[in-house]
Amino acid sequence: MIPPDSSDLPYVDTKPQGSADFYYATNATFRFLLNRLGRAGWINYLEELGRGYFSPVNDRWRTGGLPAVARYWRAFFAAEPGARVDVQELPDRVEIHVHECPAIRHLKAGSREIVQEYCQHCYILGTARAEASGLTMRLQGGNGACRHTYATAAAALPPQDMAAIKEARS
Repeated sequence: MIPPDSSDLPYVDTKPQGSADFYYATNATFRFLLNRLGRAGWINYLEELGRGYFSPVNDRWRTGGLPAVARYWRAFFAAEPGARVDVQELPDRVEIHVHECPAIRHLKAGSREIVQEYCQHCYILGTARAEASGLTMRLQGGNGACRHTYATAAAALPPQDMAAIKEARS
């Protein structure tokens, strides 16, 4: 993948890729929140993160449209260690085909017990971000390979089928 352009991500880092051990912390944080706050609290946390922390990106998506969405995801996955991803721009949507999820791969390689809801976080967080940007988001697959779709209203995507999001398995 091409190294990210610093203008495509909302943060600045001095290294070309992040540390895969961050996935351990994310998994542990999800487990803690699910145990402490329950599913509703975890969902609320992700939705607030999507609207709040990601507001600079959401603003870029709202003003830049689907090309901004595609640029962001290309830069994002270029900074993720071990990601195998294709980002496809279509007239009414951007599809992110994750052939090998770096988080799931690293968690499995480290023999971590992955919270079964892990892949659902992409949908919950992505939906909050998409809605803040005037888009819709759908997710299909999971547990190491999936497809994220960010679309305009013209795409007329059907409602999300939650059964289409696989539970994560160690």
